[in-house]
Amino acid sequence: MKNTPFIAVEGPIGIGKTSLSKAIADHFQFSLLKEIVEENPFLGKFYDNIEEWSFQTEMFFLCNRFKQLEDINKNYLQRGQAVVADYHIFKNRIFAERTLQLSQYDKYQQIYHILTEDMPQPNVIVYLNASLDTIMKRIALRGRDIEKNIDPQYLQRLINDYELFMEQFKAMHPEIPVLSYSGDNIDFVMNEEDLKVILNDVENTLKGAMTI
Repeated sequence: MKNTPFIAVEGPIGIGKTSLSKAIADHFQFSLLKEIVEENPFLGKFYDNIEEWSFQTEMFFLCNRFKQLEDINKNYLQRGQAVVADYHIFKNRIFAERTLQLSQYDKYQQIYHILTEDMPQPNVIVYLNASLDTIMKRIALRGRDIEKNIDPQYLQRLINDYELFMEQFKAMHPEIPVLSYSGDNIDFVMNEEDLKVILNDVENTLKGAMTI
């Protein structure tokens, strides 16, 4: 399986993870894995009252992402079929550490490690980030009702958390290439040349590690 392309696209809310994942999957004819978001029955309540609904929200995401990755591993990766996912399960730790109380986070960490200890690791990560202004504009453009009450301060903390986590991840996992792009400087949705740059980088990175 380690020679089967498994790409994860990551970054804060509204940065364009799903759009880029779909573009990569279409270009290389890889299977696409999209995370479950709006199906989370606690998410709207979470954005209204983070402290009250954070544990339920994070546990729902963790269990569903675990099940998705389990299915992807069994039905695709173990059969040599390449996959592009619009998330990495490590994002659960970023959100949980920010939103959960300490006693809840300790319990959450135990469950997280049990569920993920034998999960497949992506062999390429595409990391997207941007300033708060850019992300707020993109969230407004996609117009999801469930996101209309997101606190800008929460988003800014999330942006910072992602930056810190990704630096730590790269230090701990030098064997996994991370391709980083700023949404302030690149718009792969509106600018085809920007998308070509990313696709070319992904192709060269995959060629450096395996045959696609």
